Amino acid sequence: MIKVSRKTNETDITVELNIYGSGLANIETGVPFLDHMLDQVARHGLMDISIKCEGDTEIDDHHSVEDIGITLGQAFAKSVGDKKGFTRYGHSYIPLDEALSRVVLDLSGRPGLELNVSFTRAMIGTFDVDLIGEFFQGFVNHSLVTLHIDNIKGDNSHHQAETMFKAFGRALRMAVTLDDRQLDKIPSTKGSL
Repeated sequence: MIKVSRKTNETDITVELNIYGSGLANIETGVPFLDHMLDQVARHGLMDISIKCEGDTEIDDHHSVEDIGITLGQAFAKSVGDKKGFTRYGHSYIPLDEALSRVVLDLSGRPGLELNVSFTRAMIGTFDVDLIGEFFQGFVNHSLVTLHIDNIKGDNSHHQAETMFKAFGRALRMAVTLDDRQLDKIPSTKGSL
């Protein structure tokens, strides 16, 4: 279990992460919709994730959501280390009723986000859908992952978001799976990631 804490004038966050867990989630971010989405990442990624956040949500949810992405990204980077023996790449397609999303990622050591989604509403309850991009940008910047997320279709913004987070969890799970044919190797022709 890796533990990372981050404290700023806007947020106080602690993340505990076990990338080879069983899907247990103990998530209290102060942003209920984000709690629901991160629970999906834990369950579908078979990672144990504990997140506690105290943030200035009386202003809005932006600082908390972005900083949780940053802190989870830092915990993920520490968890994967030199990535020796990993599959490295992961992908997943996830449907939920009318919605369908695809996530493809690379534990490349290079941060990159391509997020392609046209949400049908700007808000899911009280959650601003723009913050989904802030979460994933914070994650990739600090995990050093290249991440492509495409919502292929969907009429319900909640379904669109949920398919993206579920597919993200499953793609992470695939990428950190150990490849028994190269356990002693870093999965790169360069010899490092």
